[in-house]
Amino acid sequence: MVDAVELVRQRLVRAAGALRTAGIDYAVVGGNAVAAWVATVDRAAVRNTQDVDIMIRRRDFNRARVALEGAGFVHRRARGLDVFLDDAASSPRQAVHLVFAGELVKPGEPAANPDVKESIDAGGGENFRILNLDALVKIKLTAFRDEDRTHLRDLIEVGLVDQSWTKRLPAPLAERLQSLLDNPDG
Repeated sequence: MVDAVELVRQRLVRAAGALRTAGIDYAVVGGNAVAAWVATVDRAAVRNTQDVDIMIRRRDFNRARVALEGAGFVHRRARGLDVFLDDAASSPRQAVHLVFAGELVKPGEPAANPDVKESIDAGGGENFRILNLDALVKIKLTAFRDEDRTHLRDLIEVGLVDQSWTKRLPAPLAERLQSLLDNPDG
């Protein structure tokens, strides 16, 4: 288990380093960004994740692909996503998944992804960028899959997100957050 967690961390650091070296703006999103935020309050509440989600601008894709392949990753399309595997035999579950800034992940979602400029340094001695908390909460409320609701509950549990957030969000996202605040176990 410890090795699995460390492999994800190494994958994240290697991918972020390759993008940074290539001068490509990016932000770590998904479970790793949530973990970084949760760790600022309570390291014991951090939940592990098996993949690395990184947001870039679509116009930077070709440069990002060259940078990631130069760092040893293997590009593949899997389930409609651009993923970068540790090697050709790796599972897409254990990959770097690219998400595109300013785009809808699925048609009909209530908001597009934020821009990568809505990011900060992860802190805590880590050398990568994560979405700022506002942008991360919005992207999680937009996707609102089971794993996103779990991530939002983690942010609520450590006090990073609370009732005051509903006033800062557009109606569909505020309603989704309110449902989690009203029923944190469901």
